Amino acid sequence: MKETKICVIGLGYVGLPLARLFSTKYPTVGFDMNADRVKALMAGHDATLEVSDELLQSAIRNGFVCTSDIEAIRDCNFYVVAVPTPVDGNNNPDLTPLYKASETVGRVIAAGDIVVYESTVYPGVTEDECIPVVERVSGLRFNRDFFAGYSPERINPGDKLHTVEKIRKVTSGSTPETGRRIDAVYASVIEAGTHLAPSIKVAEAAKVIENSQRDINIAFVNELSKIFCRMGIDTADVLEAAATKWNFLPFKPGLVGGHCIGVDPYYLAQCAQRHGYNPEIILAGRRMNDGMGEYVASQVVKLMLKKGIQVLGSHILILGITFKENCPDVRNTKVVDIIRALREYNVNVTIYDPWANPGAVKREYGLDIETELPANRYEAIVLAVAHEKFRDIRIGELKAENAVVYDVKNMLPHELSDGRL
Repeated sequence: MKETKICVIGLGYVGLPLARLFSTKYPTVGFDMNADRVKALMAGHDATLEVSDELLQSAIRNGFVCTSDIEAIRDCNFYVVAVPTPVDGNNNPDLTPLYKASETVGRVIAAGDIVVYESTVYPGVTEDECIPVVERVSGLRFNRDFFAGYSPERINPGDKLHTVEKIRKVTSGSTPETGRRIDAVYASVIEAGTHLAPSIKVAEAAKVIENSQRDINIAFVNELSKIFCRMGIDTADVLEAAATKWNFLPFKPGLVGGHCIGVDPYYLAQCAQRHGYNPEIILAGRRMNDGMGEYVASQVVKLMLKKGIQVLGSHILILGITFKENCPDVRNTKVVDIIRALREYNVNVTIYDPWANPGAVKREYGLDIETELPANRYEAIVLAVAHEKFRDIRIGELKAENAVVYDVKNMLPHELSDGRL
């Protein structure tokens, strides 16, 4: 058997950490169509901050290469596809990045090679959607000339504790022998170990239900938050009391965005509908969580009115726009829903986020981020993302007299906020 040489296609939040990890044991090439991204990585810096400059530069010194030249990956024999799987404006799965990545694989794959997909999909996508593209472009036959597998990504952006090697990995293969080989490759670098699923479809299904389960649980506590707010009960106090039971699940209310929890349930829902089943609970959870931005905006306005604050023309500060704390990722952030809903009241919204890239926010949402915050300016302040850096912000110096402070993340001392989820 020839030496395993790995190519990871897609060098984003998932692909780069995985490629860097593989490079500690195997000759590894990272491939991305974005030449600017490749250039920055080869200069030793990851703008997503998932891989430290020290680790990246060390990997490069030891032979790790990033490229946008397809010819540079032709001699690889173990291809890993780690491209995004978003939804479109109607929340339908968009497999375009997967199709394009499969075409790339088809142009370079050779007899005996393996391709492993890591992108989140619904059961059947790997074998029914992606592999036919590889076959068509390459002219090779699946499970005769080349083989495939699926190993769902488990990257948690911004999490420096649960890094890729410390999270147990599910693996699978298109044949029993392929599955064992794929599992062995991953097991050689994943400290937490691996779980070899009996089929590709089982591995695909395992991934898509992981985040759907979290989505539904968060939707439940979001609904509780709405109920308790009407009853004048503090949701955080209720959850703290309930958590004294050993088997209570400690989910908290909040905005559900990002590229996983806010997206994966739509993949599962469409798969269910294709098989003639309408997934009521999954879609109900999505409706609840997708509506939380508008709910927060309405709560802020209500609190302003109760304090006699003129809403029209007021200045409202939004602290944080990334989809989660201590992370620069702004993909599918639900903070923009708060902003859009507030702007319907003809207020002036200011966004401040020391983690977000202003250029990325402008490209994605057409919004500007401020770097300077004047004192005593804002009639309302919404703490939308729990960045650690926000613990040092002096809210009292920023707000105008009698202003409203709404704490989405329950991060501030209770006496400093007028409302929270």
